[in-house]
Amino acid sequence: MRHKIRVVQYGVGPIGAAMVRLMLEKPEIAIVGAIDIDPAKLGKDLGQVVGAGRDLGIPVSDDATNVLRAGAHVVVHTTSSYLTQVADQLITCLRSQVHVISTCEELAYPFRKHPDLSQQLDHVAREHHVALLGTGVNPGFAMDKLVLTLATACQQVSKVRVRRIVDASRRRLPLQKKVGAGMTVEEFQAQVQAGVIKHHGLPESTGMIADSLGLSVERIEETILPVVAETPVRSDYIEVPAGKVRGVRQVAVGLDLNGEEHVRLELAMFLGAPDPVDSVEISGVPDLNLAIPGGIHGDLATAAIAVNCVPAMLETRPGLRTSRDIPMCYLPGVTQMRQTQIA
Repeated sequence: MRHKIRVVQYGVGPIGAAMVRLMLEKPEIAIVGAIDIDPAKLGKDLGQVVGAGRDLGIPVSDDATNVLRAGAHVVVHTTSSYLTQVADQLITCLRSQVHVISTCEELAYPFRKHPDLSQQLDHVAREHHVALLGTGVNPGFAMDKLVLTLATACQQVSKVRVRRIVDASRRRLPLQKKVGAGMTVEEFQAQVQAGVIKHHGLPESTGMIADSLGLSVERIEETILPVVAETPVRSDYIEVPAGKVRGVRQVAVGLDLNGEEHVRLELAMFLGAPDPVDSVEISGVPDLNLAIPGGIHGDLATAAIAVNCVPAMLETRPGLRTSRDIPMCYLPGVTQMRQTQIA
């Protein structure tokens, strides 16, 4: 008898909901629980909450410990960008002896920013013989793992530049608000100072690239600037007049002790961005350039990457892992072989 991979969804916001809908399409996966703290979702059937079009017989609960008693193999975790805010949630899951895939951006490569917490999470995961993975589309793929995959064709690498240009008008309303669309420049700058407007993950991706390729990066500098509308622009949700902000341009640069640049990551997300693209330029032996016209759709890819990592977690070594450690292909034949481990 073929055994399914039992999964709990932790966090049922827009991204978590998309992951649930995708997992419902995977015959190898059985969703066995759902966790969220939103009072409007508690007690409701997960199928109703995520728009699955049918009841799943799984009530949304805020009692993580009780839900985890359902005997899950993997938790898909989507609650916050800040590692310090989710550490207790992750530890609760790990102590329940389940593998965890999290879209927490700071978890994608936490070793530079949170060395002590990284060590603690790694210890707890190893102690309970499970793996903890931080991943997503960015960080986790578009601006780091894709780079490392391409760099395997190089004998030497001296510098990396990655550009991700996103037309935010095609994305969900929370993201459009997150990039400051519709604000005045002064409001935007105040929100940057408050830490509200910021894509989390560029320093993490910079660190992963530098450490993986042996590039000398002693410090990482980050700038966040508004993209101002020269003419009116609108999305399905927001109308931005000329002179107001239509999005954000964020740059992270990895520098050595002499101030020489070895890694540059440029992220631009704004309404009506022309020519969206994900591009990688590697200076090395040989030089390599890759461009994905239209770019990678963030919401669709984030759900795909997390769900596609579910089978791989069953074979991953215990401890804190990153996307560079995990094969992301969802191969049904391979999945069937992995299922012998959960009999």
